[in-house]
Amino acid sequence: MANLQVKGIDDDLYRALKARADREHRSVSRQVIAIIEKHLATAGDDQRRGAADFLDLAGSWEDERSAEEIAREIRKARRSKGRNKRMTDVFD
Repeated sequence: MANLQVKGIDDDLYRALKARADREHRSVSRQVIAIIEKHLATAGDDQRRGAADFLDLAGSWEDERSAEEIAREIRKARRSKGRNKRMTDVFD
C-alpha cells in the first residue's frame, strides 16, 4: 500500500479536516482517503451531468420565427447607427 505525505497544510484547513474526521469517527488519514475516494468516484458523474444539463437546455426555447428571420433581426440590430460616418469637421 502506498503512502502519501502532505506538507505545508494551512492550520485552519487542518483543524476543519480534524473536526470532520472526529464527527465521522475517523482518523485524519482515513478522512483524507474518504474525501479523495468520494471526489474521484463522482468527478466523472459531475462532468457527464453538466454536459447533459447543457444539452437539455440548448434549444429549449420556443420561437415562432424562422431561423432566417431571427438571423436577420440580429444582423439588423448590429448595424452601426452612423458611427462610421466620415468626420470632416473634427479638426476645424
